[in-house]
Amino acid sequence: MEVKQEFQREYNPAHPNFERWQKARDLSKERAEFVRSLISNTLTLEKLLILDFGAGEGSTSELLSQNNFVVSLEPKAERIKKIPVIDTLNPIMADSLNLPFKNSVFDIIILQDVLEHLSLTEKLINELQNILRKDGIIYLSTPNRFSFFNIISDPHWGMPFLCLFKRKQIKKFFLKYFRKSDYNRNDIAELLSLNDLLILFDHNFSISLNTKYSTEFLLNGGKGLVWSRFHLLLINYLRVLGLAGIIKKIANDKYRFLNKYVTPTFYLILKKK
Repeated sequence: MEVKQEFQREYNPAHPNFERWQKARDLSKERAEFVRSLISNTLTLEKLLILDFGAGEGSTSELLSQNNFVVSLEPKAERIKKIPVIDTLNPIMADSLNLPFKNSVFDIIILQDVLEHLSLTEKLINELQNILRKDGIIYLSTPNRFSFFNIISDPHWGMPFLCLFKRKQIKKFFLKYFRKSDYNRNDIAELLSLNDLLILFDHNFSISLNTKYSTEFLLNGGKGLVWSRFHLLLINYLRVLGLAGIIKKIANDKYRFLNKYVTPTFYLILKKK
């Protein structure tokens, strides 16, 4: 029953978030290309064992499986059915509470727009570290809780200020009255700040921001990083007003004001210490 409701919600054209979700699905291959290009700056993507954690419909898994072996972990049955089963790609239905892996298995873990949907515990972070091989990396993308742009329009709901709320508050003050069909979801996004990410990972990983690289990719015409109507309009206005070049010049990878309060989405490479 729960699987059927999940399918009806995400693939129902009448749902208020349908257009946003459909655009994300349509751009999944372009987003996968970005993931591959960014990781390739750190590792040679060949003959590696990769975990795509929260793989969705598998576009990133499928692309990376061309030269590597990929395990696609996805908790939702309707999504995992869309992931192809081939010699170099193995879909597994499981969730973050019951990871079916032994220690020091993977060279890379992909956490693409999934961390904000999980119940983050010390146990989960330790498990991620334990199943990563020595010198392995985590690719992590997640929206910035304190980004000015996300405060104007939350990346999941398209509403102002919701990105500042905790999961329980979103359920209590928003879903209960305005999105009742989503009230019982167990994957409601709770966004993280840069400081939150540093607290979670800094002890066990060296962390590199990739704001400059992602900004240049996006403003040079790259697709897959933006799909909400508000953010697409914003990118278009920057180009029309001739501001794209200025934005590319000021983009940086420092833990300062720009990345704390402006950058909409973090693209991180976490290297196991």
